[in-house]
Amino acid sequence: MRLLSALVFVVCSALSTQALSAEGVGNPIVVLKTSKGDITIELLPDKAPITVENFLGYVKSGFYNGTIFHRVIRRFAVQGGGFTPDLSEKPNGESIINESKSSGLRNDRWTVAMARTDDPNSARSQFFINMRMNLDLDSRMGRDGYAVFGKVIDGQNVVRDIAISETHSTGGMKDVPVEPILIISTTLK
Repeated sequence: MRLLSALVFVVCSALSTQALSAEGVGNPIVVLKTSKGDITIELLPDKAPITVENFLGYVKSGFYNGTIFHRVIRRFAVQGGGFTPDLSEKPNGESIINESKSSGLRNDRWTVAMARTDDPNSARSQFFINMRMNLDLDSRMGRDGYAVFGKVIDGQNVVRDIAISETHSTGGMKDVPVEPILIISTTLK
């Protein structure tokens, strides 16, 4: 009987370990090829399905190719996905529902979230990468936050290089890199 109990314990432990190691397996992976290097992002469709579907639509259509990181604030975030190097905004799709309250995801360092206006449900194509724990961007006490939908799993050094770029104000925008940082292509792995 002890042998059977021990065997059941070992099998249950192995299954539990296998389930933990499988977490994240099968999540979509997107590589942003930038003028500074590659950034690999794991998307989290189980937590933010609408936001991931929206982002993947832009990736698959090639929308992000040729856009820039147009807003870079050191030790805060780098934002891109909506403007060309001449700061013309690309026409994009419909806005999506903000999933910041329902996802349970926080704006931790290296997470990727949707940019939006003051209207919580106004996110379209623009996204940002958090350079620190930006807890003030999270949903709380009835206030909508910024919807996290992925995390940088490789290329953090590239994101750091982008974050320390020299910036200026131009074309009515602040925090624009002096030297444009291009998203050359996006690839779904």
